[in-house]
Amino acid sequence: MTIDTVLFDLDGTLINTNELIIASFEHVLETYAPGSYNREDIIQFIGPPLDESFRKIDPDRAEEMIELYQKHNLANHTTLLEEYEGVKETVAVLHERGFRLGVVTTKRKKSAHTGLEEAGLLSYFATIITFDDVENVKPHPEPIEKAIQQTGSSPDQTIMVGDSQYDILGGKNAGVKTAGVGWSIKGEDYLRSLEPTIILDTMPDLLDFLGVRTS
Repeated sequence: MTIDTVLFDLDGTLINTNELIIASFEHVLETYAPGSYNREDIIQFIGPPLDESFRKIDPDRAEEMIELYQKHNLANHTTLLEEYEGVKETVAVLHERGFRLGVVTTKRKKSAHTGLEEAGLLSYFATIITFDDVENVKPHPEPIEKAIQQTGSSPDQTIMVGDSQYDILGGKNAGVKTAGVGWSIKGEDYLRSLEPTIILDTMPDLLDFLGVRTS
């Protein structure tokens, strides 16, 4: 069946928030565990929900660490957020051609909407599933299944686009096709090891995969 629904992860896929995330983690960790974590350690925290990451670090103070992280993250969104080449143009074409578009992220609702709005992408997505909307986050299929339900689509008409195992495995668990983005901070080889349906070198490659002509 033809794909008519595209679900995207947010951080590291639609918007480049890698340095923002790393800076926010550094800010928190230097406050609560100075000198204990380096950049490579912090990169491993990109992808899982904040609750999971901070409870591993300090379960007794996880909530206050999350609060400090979110305060720093929102305060620096404008200065540290960057765009990926071709993302906005690709999303605009898909929207124009009538594809059902959604975002499935482990971010909290406020942060997710802020990031999409600042990147000029919010208006393209009627469906946005965040940490606050589900009981189980990716790679559990619930968030993707909920997005599919909201778009009125079906798994065999859907592809999930993301930069981590949470997106690829979540997509597989939900029975949809998957696309790994080659610009993942964790590396293309890492994504290939997860065996997604396709690896995208740039976001416009998605249009080719979906058979969308732009000229």
